[in-house]
Amino acid sequence: MKHQGVQNQVVVLQKSPKLVLLAFSTLVLLTIFIPLCYPSISYSSIFLIQSISKPPPSFDDHHHHDDDEHHSLPSTSSSTHKCDIFTGEWVPNPKAPYYTNRSCWAIHEHQNCMKYGRPDSEFMKWRWKPDGCELPIFNPAQFLELVRDKSLAFVGDSVGRNQMQSLICLLSRVEYPIDVSYTPDEHFKRWKYKTYNFTMATFWTPHLVKSMESDPNGPTNTGVFSLYLDEYDVEWTSQIEEFDYIIISGGHWFYRPLVFYEKGQIIGCHYCLIENVTDLGMYYGYRRAFRTAFKAINSLKNFKGITYLRTFAPSHFENGLWNQGGNCVRTRPFRSSETHLDGQSLELYMTQIEEFKVAEREGKDNGLKFRLLDTTQAALLRPDGHPSRYGHWANENVTLYNDCVHWCLPGPIDTWNDFLLEMLKNERLRSAEEEKNMHPNDRKLLVR
Repeated sequence: MKHQGVQNQVVVLQKSPKLVLLAFSTLVLLTIFIPLCYPSISYSSIFLIQSISKPPPSFDDHHHHDDDEHHSLPSTSSSTHKCDIFTGEWVPNPKAPYYTNRSCWAIHEHQNCMKYGRPDSEFMKWRWKPDGCELPIFNPAQFLELVRDKSLAFVGDSVGRNQMQSLICLLSRVEYPIDVSYTPDEHFKRWKYKTYNFTMATFWTPHLVKSMESDPNGPTNTGVFSLYLDEYDVEWTSQIEEFDYIIISGGHWFYRPLVFYEKGQIIGCHYCLIENVTDLGMYYGYRRAFRTAFKAINSLKNFKGITYLRTFAPSHFENGLWNQGGNCVRTRPFRSSETHLDGQSLELYMTQIEEFKVAEREGKDNGLKFRLLDTTQAALLRPDGHPSRYGHWANENVTLYNDCVHWCLPGPIDTWNDFLLEMLKNERLRSAEEEKNMHPNDRKLLVR
């Protein structure tokens, strides 16, 4: 189905150096300088600007903040520091959460843990503490100012949609969006923040490439899917050229039985148990799916945006697989010394990183930017953040009875948007610095 697009908005810089000074001045007003480094191709830290952010107050259902408080921006304090925001620990945060399941209508029923009787609430009262610096709590006013006149697309499966719903809830203290979707299909939603002319969309593509269910049952009674590993999923690849930011992710659907196609022919499968079809394993399809998805982005003629790879978030089933009685009943985060990434999760993560590095290198030749939104460690340490059986009523017959894949809202997934905001602020700083150092005659050629 084709969806009507909205036109990209681009800013062509003029020659005057006054605009560079203005960019820096505006940035100081909008953001708080913080220590931030995220892995690049070399995955080495760099020196950036640090600051201290005043966390927003906890949401109170009986207190309505006025517009001035909603849009106020904290003061700044800066110093230089070396920091990787994706490596750290979870520490207590008694001020959290900053919204509730009653204050935000965007929470999907299956992630509405408090509605369905989760007895503990401490899982909402933690924040991510990077090693060597502080990660500011999400500031909705800052975020909306940074994305004014921009657009953001979440491309992937329901965990990506889970992050989008978290973002809507975090932003609800400033503004709720209106539904501007071009289809009633809940897999393809668009939301618009009218005050800021900011559009946010989600594109459902659990395998990232063209795919279809070829058998509703299969060896595990979870369906067999045919993946066309060298073909784009046009449901999203035909739509994202207009977006300024893309967050691409995927993983959990690749555990199911899959049949792999290339050039229209079956070349193998993953646990399909079909006679005379070679089992190539899950990682073969995973690698080629990401490779094709990145190739699609790099092939877009008019795309000028930034692509974020949101890395794999491990599930936390214990005492059994997801369809064999496994559950997640822990009520506290792990310390980083108590667990580590291994097995299938490690292999999926490393596959993503390897394909990301190739795409980043190829995209750079075309003037495109790729960034790593590395949520893997933060997610790994939160076995307590899933709905478990509190994503439905106890007597309901649901496919994923104990959900240890998705995340309660409010919950740990809100921190993914803390990461996103810091990356957007750092991107603005980086762009301003690059503009400052450009030769005046070259500035007019830069399109941002």
